[in-house]
Amino acid sequence: MADWDPAQYLKFEDQRARPAVDLLGRVDVDVPGEIVDLGCGAGNITRLLAQRFPDRGIVGVDSSPEMLAKARAALPGARFIEGDIARFVPLAPPALIFSNAALHWLDDHPALFPALLGRLARGGVLAVQMPRNHGAPSHTAMVEVSRGPRFRDKLAPVVRESPVAAPAAYYSVLAPHAARVDLWETEYLHVLEGESPVVEWTLGTALRPLLTVLDEDERAEFLEAYGRRLAAAYPKAADGKTPFPFRRLFLVARAR
Repeated sequence: MADWDPAQYLKFEDQRARPAVDLLGRVDVDVPGEIVDLGCGAGNITRLLAQRFPDRGIVGVDSSPEMLAKARAALPGARFIEGDIARFVPLAPPALIFSNAALHWLDDHPALFPALLGRLARGGVLAVQMPRNHGAPSHTAMVEVSRGPRFRDKLAPVVRESPVAAPAAYYSVLAPHAARVDLWETEYLHVLEGESPVVEWTLGTALRPLLTVLDEDERAEFLEAYGRRLAAAYPKAADGKTPFPFRRLFLVARAR
């Protein structure tokens, strides 16, 4: 995966944090154990978890050294671990595994999600939010441009068209292993400021793996073609701001 730029990602910190706040509002933890923030990034959501659970150990896990450096500086009371979030095994079963906008980067969800549930303490909670906006222009435009003759050879191995399944698919893989599963979707309307704010948004997330494998000239050409499509798909409102609908999937599962 591409190296992450904390400053680019956090340009839209308030909008990116809102789904985590909404997810946290549906979490009820009543068993002993640590709180794990899986895919913690720069630690902005880890901070919310530490505030919600002040008497518990807080562990953040991420593969990006750049993100973790920012997280450690912001939250010295938590423990941060650099590693593959798909393979992370806690020292003791945690009470909560919380993951905000991270697990869509991983493959084989039918195996991954039951495995995460199995790492929890008895009665522990798995709480996950993932973007499911891959059918919207913000993401389909990436695929369209990447399939052009200029880019397809380089980008075919890194394009991920639909990494998040429909909610019913996650119910099917979790229900046989869980005491309870709660699933829902929300479409947010983010109102963004700036000249090309949806491009800026995706530069901090979904575009990074694609741009990393292109050279400087190719990146400029890609962004020019992608930006044209997004300008047409997301026109500015009368006040000069850009409404950006964004769909996300949420799940809360309790271990048996």
